[in-house]
Parts: sequence; structure tokens; C-alpha cells
Amino acid sequence: MSFIFSTHPLHPAAKAMLEVAGDLRVASAPDPETLLREGRGAAIVIVRAPIPPAFFENSPALRAAIRHGAGLDMVPMEAATRAGVLVANVPAVNASTVAEHVFLVTLALLRRFRQMDLELHQNGWAAARAQSDTAVDLGGRTMGIVGMGNVGKAIFKIAKFGFGLEVVATSRSSESVPEGARFLALDELVASADVVVLCCPLTPETTGLLNARRIGRMKPGAILVNVSRGPVVDDAALIEALRDGRIGGAALDVFATQPLPLDHPYFGFPNVIVTPHLAGLTEESMMRMGTGAASEALRVIKGDLPVNLRNPEVIEHYRRRFPA
Repeated sequence: MSFIFSTHPLHPAAKAMLEVAGDLRVASAPDPETLLREGRGAAIVIVRAPIPPAFFENSPALRAAIRHGAGLDMVPMEAATRAGVLVANVPAVNASTVAEHVFLVTLALLRRFRQMDLELHQNGWAAARAQSDTAVDLGGRTMGIVGMGNVGKAIFKIAKFGFGLEVVATSRSSESVPEGARFLALDELVASADVVVLCCPLTPETTGLLNARRIGRMKPGAILVNVSRGPVVDDAALIEALRDGRIGGAALDVFATQPLPLDHPYFGFPNVIVTPHLAGLTEESMMRMGTGAASEALRVIKGDLPVNLRNPEVIEHYRRRFPA
């Protein structure tokens, strides 16, 4: 058995599972050049960073690429399938964690937490309290959810049954919108929601989904929360809207370029919360994602297929490469 390769360190519980099964190696850095160099000869790669397509070329030992989480945009699916490599992920396990983050940043924006905290430290008690003059409640507002997968459904439950919000939603299929939410086309959703939450997957169809025209349809005080992927938003259009004061603010966890450069305009807005792609990361979610990925790796090592196989069309090619 060749070694198991992870792009990042894993939760101790996942590490223990994999070390029992074989030689576990962790990349010294997650850049493409390092991954290609240090991952050569791996049987399984645990994916927490974008994998270059070349990783799958001339890799006769490589059996599977297993995503540490749900999103598959870090795995070049065509290259993996062409090489006869299984691709799996661990869906749903951090959905509740992401949903909690959405409400953390939503409430922080509506209650002007950044401005209040800054005033308290710099100008004192009275200046900080004055921020409440323009703070607003979340209750009684409308939340628009774009994408109704596991994350979208977790957000819906908190919004509807925790805060009693009106929820409107859009998804590839209206049937995926749960009872208690109202399906709207995207253009209608952005025009009616006080809080627009992006939690859709990154696909060619969703790239640039929130463009200048749709940002222009948002309410003047509306806020945008992006826990999807950076390229879903037209950054130039959002920055222009923020500079002009045409929307209330934004909370952004994902970006087209990561890490986000420290001189990026987003850092200059008091009504923008920037977080470093951690909406789904807590000690508990890291354990769930890590052990889930490790379990799939162990299945492959035993000769079985992953439970959450995402390229089933590869099975025949894979079986030719690794006969049972």
C-alpha cells in the first residue's frame, strides 16, 4: 500500500484512524508545486486545498481523492475521472456549523458590532452606546437563501424556527425548497430580502451569479452574506455598491483569491465583515469532516467503493486499474 497524503493536518481522531491503516503524510505547504512534489506516489489524497490537474497524471498508485468537506471545486473532476481515480466527499457534516456562522455575522452587522466595539475601545462608553441608534433587529425581517442544499436547509431551520423570519429561497429545483419557505426566482429574491445568503455550490452557472444588475436590485439597507464561494459574487460590483452606500453591508467568508490580500478594498469598509474561509470550521466540525474523510479512505483501502462517490462513471475504469 502506498502512502495516504493529506494537503493539511487532520483532526487527531482522523489522524489516528489513518495511521493505523498505513503511512500518513501531510504536505509541508498547500501550494500546487508542493502538493505535486510531495504527493507523488500517494494511494489516497485527502483534499483541503485545490489539487492541480497534473496531480492525476502518471499516478498509477492513486486510488481516490477524498474531499475533507462537501464542496468539490477543489478537485478537478474531469482530470480525476479521466485518470480512473475515485472522488468522494463528506457532505452535510458541517452544515450546522456554517449556519451558525451565518447568524453570527448577520447579527453582528445588524447590531453594528464592529463599529460599537471600535468606539468602545477608542472613544468610550457613550460613543459605543450611540451605535445602537442605528442598529436594527433581525426579527421581523426577510431572509433570502440562495441554494437549498444541506447548508441552505440548516440556515432555513434557524431562520424560520429560531428567529421567526420570513424565508424566501431559490434553488435549481423548486421542490428542494422546504415547506415554510417561499420559492422565488433569484431576481425577485434579491429585491425582496433584507438578508441575502449565498450558500450555493460553485459551478459555471453560479459563477458571477450576484452581478452588478442583481446587486443593484437589493434593498438600500440589505446585507449580503457569502458562505458559498468567492467567484459567485462580482467583487467589483459589490465594492462599488458598498462605496456608494447602496446596500447595508456584507459578511464575506470566501473570495476569488485566497488568502485575501491585506490591501484589498473589503478591509476598508466598517460595514463589511471579512473572515478567512472558516464558516464551517470548529473543533467539532473538523472532527466530523476528518473522521468522515478517513472512513471513506479506509473503505477504499479495503477494496470497497466510497459511500459518497461523486464520479460513479469512473467505476469501470477504476476496477480495471485495481481489480478486486
